[in-house]
This record gives sequence, C-alpha cells and structure tokens, in this order.
Amino acid sequence: MSETKQREPITSRWDEAVAATLSEPELLLYRSNLLGSDLRITNFGGGNTSAKIDMIDPLSGEQVEVLWVKGSGGDLGSIKLDGFSTLYMSKLHALKGRYRGLEHEDEMVGYLPHCTFNLNPRAASIDTPLHAYIARRHVDHMHPDACIAIAACKNSKELTAKIFEGELGWLPWQRPGYDLGLKLEAVSQANPQLKGIILEGHGLFTWGDTSQSCYETTLAIIKRAEDWLAQNVQQPVFGGQASPILPASERAALAARLMPLLRGKISKDEYKLGHFDDSDAVLEFVSSAHLAPLAALGTSCPDHFLRTKIRPLVLDFDPSAPDFERLAASLDQALVDYRADYTAYYERCKRATSPKVRDANPIIYLIPGVGMLSFAKDKATARIAGEFYVNAINVMRGANGVDTYVGLPEQEAFDIEYWLLEEAKLQRMPKPKSLAGRIALVTGGAGGIGQAVARQLLQEGACVMLTDIDPEALEQAGKDLVKVAGKDSIGTVRANITSEEEVAGILEAASLRFGGVDLLISNAGIASAAPLDETTLDIWKRNQDILVTGYFLASRAAFRIMKQQGLGGSMVFVGSKNGLVASAGASAYCTAKAAELHLARCVALEGAEHGIRVNVVNPDAVIRGSRIWDGKWKEERAASNKIEADDVEEFYRKRSMLKLSVLPEDIAEAVYFFASDKSGKSTGNILNVDAGNAAAFTR
Repeated sequence: MSETKQREPITSRWDEAVAATLSEPELLLYRSNLLGSDLRITNFGGGNTSAKIDMIDPLSGEQVEVLWVKGSGGDLGSIKLDGFSTLYMSKLHALKGRYRGLEHEDEMVGYLPHCTFNLNPRAASIDTPLHAYIARRHVDHMHPDACIAIAACKNSKELTAKIFEGELGWLPWQRPGYDLGLKLEAVSQANPQLKGIILEGHGLFTWGDTSQSCYETTLAIIKRAEDWLAQNVQQPVFGGQASPILPASERAALAARLMPLLRGKISKDEYKLGHFDDSDAVLEFVSSAHLAPLAALGTSCPDHFLRTKIRPLVLDFDPSAPDFERLAASLDQALVDYRADYTAYYERCKRATSPKVRDANPIIYLIPGVGMLSFAKDKATARIAGEFYVNAINVMRGANGVDTYVGLPEQEAFDIEYWLLEEAKLQRMPKPKSLAGRIALVTGGAGGIGQAVARQLLQEGACVMLTDIDPEALEQAGKDLVKVAGKDSIGTVRANITSEEEVAGILEAASLRFGGVDLLISNAGIASAAPLDETTLDIWKRNQDILVTGYFLASRAAFRIMKQQGLGGSMVFVGSKNGLVASAGASAYCTAKAAELHLARCVALEGAEHGIRVNVVNPDAVIRGSRIWDGKWKEERAASNKIEADDVEEFYRKRSMLKLSVLPEDIAEAVYFFASDKSGKSTGNILNVDAGNAAAFTR
C-alpha cells in the first residue's frame, strides 16, 4: 500500500536562522527543497522555482541579472545547486526579437543554450520563459491538488475571482511554452497587485520580492484553496459509495494474484513493473458511483497525464460477489478495447510531424472495491505514476464537489503527449540496463553470496525481493542494498523456505511489491559435517529440508508464476562442488547438494516449453562473508583436513588448480550470466566456480 498524503495543515517551515546564513542561490535551493518535500504542494519531478539574482559576469566583471531556474528534469525535493540552469536575463529579453509567433514557438527552445550564464552545463527547461518573463524576482510554479481542482472546474475563472478576491489572476489553458511566457509577463506587468496566477487546467504561479515571501505566499494561496474547497465541497463526494470495499487482506491477496497475470499480458514488448495502492483516497474513488464517467473524462494537468496516460482502465470486477476467474477472463478483451481506443485517439489527433504511436497499454488500472494498479518500465516510475493519479483523483474530488470537473481537450492532451520536445527528452534517456524490468527473488539473501548476487542484479537494473530466515541479518542486508539502487528496487520478506505456506507468502510478497517474478536464485544454505555413523536423523533431515525440499518449494512456486506471466524466466540454483564430488564426513550435505543438481535438471526439462531456463552455479569454499563458514562448519572442515580453523581459506586456495580464493562476487557474476539473456540458449547446465577442481569436472 502506498503512503497516504499528509493531513496536517500546510504551515511554513522556513527557519530564519538557517536562511540568514545562505546566499541568494542557496535561498532558492532552500525554498525549492521545502516546497518539493511536501507532495501536497507538488509531485515528484513536478513544479519549478526560480530567482532573478544579481551576479558578477565572469567576462566583463560587471554586475548582471541572472535567472536561476530549475533545469530540465530533476525533483524539487532533492535538487542541488547544480540542478538549476543559469541564464542572462538580458539575453532572454533579447530573444523576444527572434520570436516568429505561436506556430514557431518550439524553435525558441533552441535559443536558450545561447543565453547560458557562466558555461552552466545544466540544460534549460521548456518552462524557462514562464519564469523569465514574469516581472517579479522570485517565482514558484506548483501543482497543488487544491489549486488544480479550481483550475479544472468548468467555471474556473469565476471561482478564481470568488475564492481569491483579486489576489490571483487567471489565464485560459495553453500549452507551456514561449507564448505562454509572454502572456504571463503581460498579466504580471499590468496587474502589480497580483500575488500569482491560476492557469486553467494546469496549476499555480505565485511570486514575491524575496525567497521567503514567495515561499510563504505559495503556502498561503494553497491553504486558502484547500480551506475553501473543504468548506464548500458537496457531500457525498463522487456521488457516494456504490461498491463495497473488500477487507485489506483480501484486497492484497487479489492484487497479488492479478498482477503477474496482467503483467504478462502487457510486457510482451517491454518488461513492466507494478505498484499497488489501496490508500483511502483511491478506495473512495474506485468504489464510488461516479467512477466510470469521471475516469473516462481523463486527467487535466499535463504533469498528471504525461505519467498516467490521459485515462485509466477500469476493470470489470464486482466486489459484492468477488470472482477472480471472471476478472482474469475479462482482461484480454479489456486490453484489446483499451489499445484500440488509444490507437484511435492517436489516429484522430496525430500531426504530420508526430512521433510514432507509443505503447498502447494502460498505465493505471482501477479495480472497484480493491484499489489501483500502475505499471511502468521500472518500479519507481510505476509508483510515481500511481501517485500522480492519486493527485488526479484529488483534483476530480475537489472540482466535482464544487462545480463540474473538466478534463483537458483531447487534441491538447495529444499535442503534449506527442510533443516533439517531449519526444526529444525521451530519446535522450540512457539505454536500459541488461536486467531492466526484471524481478528477481533471492533466497538465503542475507548471507555473503546472497547479498553479492542481489547487488549484482540490482546494478544490472533488476528489482530484488530478498528473503532469509534470520530477521536481523535480513533487515541489515536490505538497508545495505538500498544504497545500491534505492528503496524502490528492494523488498525483503522473512520466511522459512521449508514451509509451503511461507514460500507461498514470499511469492505473494514479490507479486504485490513488483508484479511477479522472472528470476529465482535459490541460494538458501546450510552445512554440516559428521562421520556417517555419527550422522543423526535430525542432521540428515535438516539438510534435506533446506537444500532439497526448500529448493523444490521455491522452484514450484516461482514456476507457477512464470508460467502464468508467459514471459519465460530463469532459475539459478547455487549448488556446491559437493554435488559432484563426495567428501568424507559430510554425507548428509553432499547427498542433498547432489539432489539439488538433479532437481534443477528436472525443472529444466519441464520449463523449456515455457521459456523457463534452469541452471546451476557450483561454488567451492566461498569463505569470506559466509555465515555458514562463520559457524561450526569451518571447525568441522578444519578438523577433517587436519588444519587450524584460521588456515581454512588458505588451505582451500592452495588446493585449487588456479591457486585462487573464490569470493561471493565471483559467484554473483556466474549467477548473473545464467540469469541474463547472455545465456539465453543455456538450460540444464552447471557452471563450476571453484578455481579449478579436477574431480568436479562435469565431463
């Protein structure tokens, strides 16, 4: 479930003691971070801030006016000083002489680099003119739900005048660009009493003479809008509740079953990752009487539909008589209809210069009584898309509660979605990593090999669900791995893989967090040594339970989801040299490891027709970072080889043919090879990573 938005009143967090120590650029940064850290004010990546600051020109040595404005991309909540573009105001004003009219305004973006101050490499945003030409030193452009709700009303202009009593101006909808910048300049110059402007269907501009006054004006305007809507919204919202809301456990269970199935149907051309949201705002909307007609109207704010597509897909599900099989059976036709509708929208609206039609699958899926799913090319984008649609819900809630909600006209929406400047931004995106969009499950994830494998997969773009029986070690491993790829890419679930019920819970957790599973790395381990006549039945069973039954249960559960997705998959068993070569005094361990190898071959036989590959990596003597070797096993192997425990690593290094120690990172590289498309034509194979052991040669 995603985090719900804050409910406390918006209040100033400006610290005058802190501000007194900051330069003008640092004050802009301080203001930006304060604004961007509150999702009620603007979304991740949304909004812009600027300041016109007097600075010394490095060439002339004279004082000049410089526009500092959030550069292309980036997020206000986390932006640093190098995230701002800097441009000569004199050159920006000179650009007016190059402007050839609305039909040529996109060419003005090409002139912005020529206005750069002090060789700043940060690319200027297409929103730069909107800040440059407003006749105020400090400007905020935010996307607060309450203000967008007013902007998206049928009678937006009249409501703006009524609510703000002349303190805010109003401009009709217009795509952001150079011409809109000139209109903002005209309004701000002609009306010096204004504190800002509402842009129809879009958002809010506010300004001030100082960073602090600009910040506090922004907050005051948003709070005024929120208070007015709260006092005047009609009840019940969205026409009241029309569908029952399922209990939380049932909502999660249904979403976990649905997400792999849906993911498989929309990932044929590009792997997608999912996110589930059943927050209060979402449940109120998806269970309401007005769900279908409001969803069909689409979103209004460009920042919303660029992330979510202009409208969602409402799934045919009746929570008063839950029928998962019926829901599953309806998906194919629902997706066919949505894709056809999206393609028709493209054909109706395309221009001669429009880019080719993009992925026609929905991004947002609304399920009555259950919640919202969002799917995108990576987990963070899927989560953020969901957050943006929650904003759209809040906008519809506010607008329809006091007036009539109006979505953006179809052609206007298309012209932004397929804007050549947006297309150019997409084309500049870095090439996806080799495992982008893949979901990996790593058992025994808190150990040295498990963490090394997870790190390698994360670095190659995968999301990783880490599981282990040790809760403290698992928690620490999760914290360490978040530093590698961020919190969106990591999930942890404590479980015992010898339990059928708990293994099912692992796969449910992976499906609910990411949307399914593509890669299974069976790595849970145990080691024991004892002469045959001293090997107890408990020792024997423990090895069999973890190394055979556990691997079977994890494989079976992952196999079922991989089949359901229809996207193929890869399983990698982390075996052992002892699966091929017997060792005296370790019959329970060696036998279980040999069984692992044969289980892998059996699964490979059944998986081939589904594109599911199964291979084995056989380590030997991976001592550093290993929790197995930290325990009794190390002492037992030292005794068996008649050496001191501290000499074990050196003993195994010298025993190898290459005279090298085998490290967790070495195993991770081998696992990555089998997990990735680099080994796309390999299944049922064994790769020894043992620095050379002739007895373990597979042929």
